[in-house]
Amino acid sequence: MREATADKLHIFIMMFLISLIMSIQAPIFTPYAAMIGASSILIGIMLSVAQLANLIGNLIAGPLVDRFGKRLFITFPLLVSGSLFIFHGLVANTAELLLLRALNGFSLAFLIPAAMALLSGYAENSRQQGKNMAVNGMLATIASIIAPLIGGKLGVMVGYANSYFVIGAALIITSIYTMFFLKDRQAVTVNRRNQSLGLIQVLTNPGLHVVFLTGFAVMYIHGVIIYEIPYLSVEKGLSTVTTGKLFSFMAIGTFFSLSLFFINRFAPVKRLIFGLFGMCMTLFALINEWTAALSLLLFLMGFFFGVIMPAMATAVTDAVAREGHGRAFGVMSAVYSLGMIFSSFVTGLIREIISPYFIAFLIGMLVLSFVGYMKLRLPRSAHTKVTTLR
Repeated sequence: MREATADKLHIFIMMFLISLIMSIQAPIFTPYAAMIGASSILIGIMLSVAQLANLIGNLIAGPLVDRFGKRLFITFPLLVSGSLFIFHGLVANTAELLLLRALNGFSLAFLIPAAMALLSGYAENSRQQGKNMAVNGMLATIASIIAPLIGGKLGVMVGYANSYFVIGAALIITSIYTMFFLKDRQAVTVNRRNQSLGLIQVLTNPGLHVVFLTGFAVMYIHGVIIYEIPYLSVEKGLSTVTTGKLFSFMAIGTFFSLSLFFINRFAPVKRLIFGLFGMCMTLFALINEWTAALSLLLFLMGFFFGVIMPAMATAVTDAVAREGHGRAFGVMSAVYSLGMIFSSFVTGLIREIISPYFIAFLIGMLVLSFVGYMKLRLPRSAHTKVTTLR
């Protein structure tokens, strides 16, 4: 028992380090790419290509992780990603940076599914499973609060290229840590006599339509924020320290909403509607360039993001029987990636013509209208081997 607790602690440490190191680059990449000569459109393409490669890798990762074990697909991608980040600091042109982003997105696609699968093996029941995932979420949020501050400071102190050397070296050290301390262990053997639901059944499940639509809109909005905030350092001459602080305000808002446990007493679809509406209203304020209140607006954006994400997972488990959870969560991850892909590409394409915040606002409100309509249209209990969507 004590050994299992120590092993789980190593997983938490590893996942915290990964979240911290990966988030450090958030305020660095956009100004670095612009410095090399990338236009706003090309930066959007770079971000989209990374997400597309990640999406393809996610589809491949699942069966490989189950066949060859989780530890291998944690240690090796960390080593590869660390090396690729070091090469980020050595690029001579935008074509090389684009290639590195694609390769890095693909390599990291194996990491998170393997890490989450490894962590899930240390739960004896669903309550422990929820607790483990909640602890991981809190650690990831803490990392996302402090990492942009570190990244912004690092960019000012050592420069963008040297910052990537530091990030790469840190990932390689983390990879070495996993070689010595992570154990590929499955504490619970689950008897699955029922076959998982097929992809068509998941996609045609009316209860999941609400989740997938909301997930796409949320990640589209999130992608616009991730693109636009670092661009302030390019357009308005702000330092990366300032943009790092802005990302931290967003992470603090997410942490605050995750701490309000009473919110979980409300039905997940109601939380999805409330959170998406809040994000849309925050976007409306950003359209009007309320830059004086930018820190507050990003705090609110993070707050509503934190309301939505746990509700999304709960809505999936409510809408699909247990044997279909894996496939449903897989599709949901793919929808998240699609939202990020479209937002990065569209934002880079249109930002010289129209505010990306306005397009994100329109998409959010359109999805919100569909979700409200579908909630009214769906019967109170919709069963397709499924439990009710509250």
